Amino acid sequence: MPVINSIAAMQDEMAEWRQDIHANPELAFEEVRTSQLVADKLESWGIEVTRGLGKTGLVGVLLGREPGSRTIGLRADMDALPILEENDLPYKSQNPGKMHACGHDGHTTILLGAAKYLAETRNFKGTVHFIFQPAEEGFAGAKAMIRDGLFDKFPCDEVYGLHNYPELPLGTIGVTAGPMMAAADTFDININGKGGHGAYPHGCVDPVLIGSQIVTALQSIISRNADPQKSGVISVTRFLAGEAFNVIPDTAILGGTVRTFDAKVQDMIEKRMGEIVTGIASAMGGKAEFVFRRGYPVTINNDEKAEVAASIAGQVVGGEKVKRDLDPVMGAEDFSYMLNEKPGCYVWLGQNGEAAGEGSLHHPKYNFNDDALPIGASYFATLVEEQLASAA
Repeated sequence: MPVINSIAAMQDEMAEWRQDIHANPELAFEEVRTSQLVADKLESWGIEVTRGLGKTGLVGVLLGREPGSRTIGLRADMDALPILEENDLPYKSQNPGKMHACGHDGHTTILLGAAKYLAETRNFKGTVHFIFQPAEEGFAGAKAMIRDGLFDKFPCDEVYGLHNYPELPLGTIGVTAGPMMAAADTFDININGKGGHGAYPHGCVDPVLIGSQIVTALQSIISRNADPQKSGVISVTRFLAGEAFNVIPDTAILGGTVRTFDAKVQDMIEKRMGEIVTGIASAMGGKAEFVFRRGYPVTINNDEKAEVAASIAGQVVGGEKVKRDLDPVMGAEDFSYMLNEKPGCYVWLGQNGEAAGEGSLHHPKYNFNDDALPIGASYFATLVEEQLASAA
């Protein structure tokens, strides 16, 4: 089964929705306009809507043509990024400093397209929950929706999501079983030394030197403490100290991110980082405070549901265009919270095949490819029709 004909016929309409959302981006937990737009459309198609989960999140509930006990959840994220758009488009962001630079405008539109089609056909038995989530970009909107009773109020036997992937060609879908996106943790290091004149360092305890030694030593954790067959990343992305050329400051502040796929590696990195930070600072006459914050967990696709997703993707784009050999990536995704609660799968939707540059995610000239809209919507719709029909 290729792209569903009636969904393909909606492409221009879907592109209008997507471009309207693109022109009016909203940041985490501020998606008031977007949430209202989604709710209005769902309700106009006869889909029952419940709002206020995770503040601006909402869920649409659609019953099949025949009753059934099986339920399936489909999720899309709605938030934008704090980026100043550099595109010259007729639908360029009208909110300066805010931009849909990750394609969530496309994800929202894809789920709306699937919802409209399924509301018109209802060719399934059971219940579909359309989950429109806020605040994916670093603020754990999925966790907030779950905390507000998402799966208690809207039980799901399985849950699915997708994300556009600029590196994959249009018309392809990537499916990875098991871990496919990393856990994302953050850390802060506050170093206290003894400041003084830059010409007399012997009378000081230099926090810049301490920090520099710490940065270098942290890199040894991956190369010398982690199993080389298990991936990990430690990146120091902040180093703040001093304001004058001739003054050694009293303090220095470091910060950064840690990415892992394995809980044991994650625990080891946190432990070793703490030991290295405090040990080096003490050895050099200073003091250091180390704070490690656990963020999004590893995004792990259920093996069985990954096979389901691959089969459905093959029906839509053709088996040869389903990419099963993609390596896990170090990016993170808060759909992981939903996959920790329910079996499911998160897939990559090919967009244009560009490797990097202006077409990459989070770039100020990124733009979602509207030709991918009917592909994603057909994938979601076929998933529902196949899964709920086969379970009846």
